[in-house]
Amino acid sequence: MSSYLLRFTYTIWWNLLLIALGSVIFAIALKGIMVHHKFIPGGAFGVSLLTYYSTPVISAGVLYFLINIPLFVLGWLYVSRRFFGYSLFAMVVATLAYEGISIDLGIQDQLYAAIAAGAMGGFGCGIVLRSLGSNGGLDVIAIMLNQKFNFGIGKFYFVFNFFLFSISLLILDIDLVIASLILVFIMSYIVEYTLSMFNNRKLVLVISDKNEEIAEDLMHRLKIGTTFLRGRGGYTGQDKNIIMAITNNIMLKRLEQAVFSVDPQAIFIVENTFSVLGTSFSQRKIY
Repeated sequence: MSSYLLRFTYTIWWNLLLIALGSVIFAIALKGIMVHHKFIPGGAFGVSLLTYYSTPVISAGVLYFLINIPLFVLGWLYVSRRFFGYSLFAMVVATLAYEGISIDLGIQDQLYAAIAAGAMGGFGCGIVLRSLGSNGGLDVIAIMLNQKFNFGIGKFYFVFNFFLFSISLLILDIDLVIASLILVFIMSYIVEYTLSMFNNRKLVLVISDKNEEIAEDLMHRLKIGTTFLRGRGGYTGQDKNIIMAITNNIMLKRLEQAVFSVDPQAIFIVENTFSVLGTSFSQRKIY
């Protein structure tokens, strides 16, 4: 089943669907909310809109396309040809959607608009980034940094946007800049959440004197793999095996019940983890 899902996530049509859907959602957030309030969404589109607000000679969509050209050269050289092709498709769809969509979602309050635009824009960008491509623009650089240095994509955007908004203070009203910062903060969080929400796992540690019985029950009845970690009691000084297992939210309660049905005195520790790569879990994304 996992090998089938891996092949499916690498199919052309699935990636094109994610890219098209995410790009359209992002374009709706731009034209339906951000432009009406003159927000700066950050990134390459933020640079385009800031330039457009200052000197409205060329459409922000066309400016976005022109800014992308040197960035796509970097994607071609340093990431992969496939990444370049998917990202080029995303840029074209986003540009056409921005130019073609004419909508006003009717949100009048500036704060509400910033929250809604950030959530919608972040979700759209996150869907695109779940594919083997990107939204174009600064995503190319963000993915390069993420691949080489594990630097978070959302964090990179926030750092870049800090400098972008510092420049915006010279052009735009300070209230508008603050609202835009709120938008970008929410968008960065939603991007990270969208990227991780299908990979959310629970790391479980079980300390018990009946670890062999518990591990046997987990593996044979619940079909959950277990690993023994070597530990030593701080008070007794005795060596002890600690059970480590990885599961999801659905199976967590059953795992808990299985542990305490064998040993009511067990210690049950649960940690959230958003990146578990391996044969039985999520596969490493190769651009």
